[in-house]
Amino acid sequence: LGAGIGWARSITFNPALSDQFKAFFARLDTFGLGVCNGCQMFAELADIIPGAEAWPRFTTNQSERFEARLSMVEVLESPSLFFAGMAGTRLPIAVAHGEGYANFHHRGDAAKAIAAMRFTDNTGAATEAYPFNPNGSPGGLTAVTTLDGRFTAMMPHPERVFRNIQMSWTDQDPAAHSAWMQLWRNARKWVA
Repeated sequence: LGAGIGWARSITFNPALSDQFKAFFARLDTFGLGVCNGCQMFAELADIIPGAEAWPRFTTNQSERFEARLSMVEVLESPSLFFAGMAGTRLPIAVAHGEGYANFHHRGDAAKAIAAMRFTDNTGAATEAYPFNPNGSPGGLTAVTTLDGRFTAMMPHPERVFRNIQMSWTDQDPAAHSAWMQLWRNARKWVA
């Protein structure tokens, strides 16, 4: 239904709100993480987020269905403050979206967008193949960030798997935090 796009337009079509968001994004002491609908919203606001101009629009999955499961992703080397120290990490993550396809035909520039995370297959290779990549995005792309790393947009849900017990399987202490908790620790460290 384009919920993230509708959310963004409620900002861009309101001059007072648009000015407030532009000012927020321009401040060097701010940061933000857009997840799922928030990712769609950030991508739609990319023209007012410094360094996000090349981001794609996130549109209907290539499967043309809502996809909900744990999928494997790889965190890429990027300036994202959220993924600091996580490059090369491969982890399962919760996916729950119908519109997660990184569509550069509608907006953005694949050659200039800064990838922060991608879907991988069972061998750890980036993939566009279903069901490993639930939306079919090129190169498995599922997260982008700005050049300064303050703003990151991602389709999967790290907040749904921040504890080991939330994984489909773990050999770690089920009561302990999963590796996804590092995103929140990184954000806290950036603020301090």
